[in-house]
Amino acid sequence: MATTRQVALLRGINLAGRARVEMARLREVIEELGYRDVRTHLQSGNVLFSSESAPDEAAREIEAAVAEHLIPVPVLVRTRDELAKIVERNPLGDVATDPRRYLVTFLSAPPDGRRVSELDAGDFEPEVFHVAGREAYVWSPGGVRASRLSYAFWEKHFGLTATARNWNTVTKLLALADQ
Repeated sequence: MATTRQVALLRGINLAGRARVEMARLREVIEELGYRDVRTHLQSGNVLFSSESAPDEAAREIEAAVAEHLIPVPVLVRTRDELAKIVERNPLGDVATDPRRYLVTFLSAPPDGRRVSELDAGDFEPEVFHVAGREAYVWSPGGVRASRLSYAFWEKHFGLTATARNWNTVTKLLALADQ
């Protein structure tokens, strides 16, 4: 595989004083794996890096190293191109008016179509969601803390690992991957 720019998304890092991880140490752990051009964004477990590894392989390696040296947390990885498609898709762009309340929940695999079709959008109003590929897009007009469509909901409903980022973070990660 050619060298690609990728983004590791660690779930639950530095939230509400729990799972504290210093970003400088996190960068060191990832660099020790041989990944290059390592950079973190914010304090919430967003790591950009360059690698020849496939995203799933990188996710496994990073998750194991972070568990060994820092704290055990799930890790999902997307390539720069996958992130660009996620941003381009933007299925709720016409209703999501505040990027802080517009979430992309990243899933470890595409969910079973039957499980997706079981969801009735009316059960979650005024929230709106759209599931596409390995992502669930969620517009939470009442705020993300009050959302019933948290990453934990998607994990339970689909039986997959999930982590969420707001639209500001997703678009910034893409911009940083392009630098």
